[in-house]
Amino acid sequence: MGSAKGDRRRAVKQSESSPKDCAGCPAGGRLRPLGVRRSGFDYLVALAGNPNTGKSSLFNALTGLRQHVGNWPGKTVTRAEGGFSYAGKAFKLVDLPGTYSLLSASEDEEVARNFILFGQPDCTVVVMDATALERNLNLALQIIEITDKVVLCVNLMDEAARKGLEVDVRALTRELGVPAVPTVARTKEGLGQLVATIAGVCGGEILCRPRRPAVDGKLEEAVSELVPMIEALAPGLPNARWVAYRLLDGDHRLRRALLSGELARLASEQAAPIERASRLLAIEGAQ
Repeated sequence: MGSAKGDRRRAVKQSESSPKDCAGCPAGGRLRPLGVRRSGFDYLVALAGNPNTGKSSLFNALTGLRQHVGNWPGKTVTRAEGGFSYAGKAFKLVDLPGTYSLLSASEDEEVARNFILFGQPDCTVVVMDATALERNLNLALQIIEITDKVVLCVNLMDEAARKGLEVDVRALTRELGVPAVPTVARTKEGLGQLVATIAGVCGGEILCRPRRPAVDGKLEEAVSELVPMIEALAPGLPNARWVAYRLLDGDHRLRRALLSGELARLASEQAAPIERASRLLAIEGAQ
């Protein structure tokens, strides 16, 4: 997305941010990898992104390579989780499968979508390749449709610089309404600012105001008719409007889950006073 010769894409312009951590960064020296924590954490953070965006490098840098690896309930898809501490708070980090979308065309996409929707993480970090923002924005926009609490991690800034690309991270923040942070996860550049931003979103100090596409009258009318029906079938569903959009888009898997009572069961389990560490949910059930 964008080029040194004046790409028209609004998110790629003159760079106003550097991925380097400054000495005065509030996260300086206070990020502490915790490894695996099965309980007792303060915030749940999901890590999402396309394949080959440096998501694994970021996960390893934050958790210190001390992770639990297993499969999602009822799936062959691998799940990795770990933790880190910042400013006196413990954060559980769940690494979602690398996907290009959340349209449930594969097991990976279904797992990522269901965790964001039903697991209700306190923050979802979308790792993006700074050299291919247009391709990465597809997933970011889909996640923003589900949840307000999103942080964009614009990674591989060093690769973008080598290719002559200048990424205007402030413009990306302004256009999407959620914070964007430039990083080079491989060398840990920008991680201080990223962790401080995650903590701010989780704690409510940073308010996200996602800018979603306008809905035309007929579509809004259809969504408004569907939402009460969905809420009647699955009381307590976190985002009935998003489910309505997916049903109108022909998501047959989600339609079957709604009519069979699976969504109602998951919504009920999510609302129950259970251990926060058990919020690793898949469509088949909870861990």
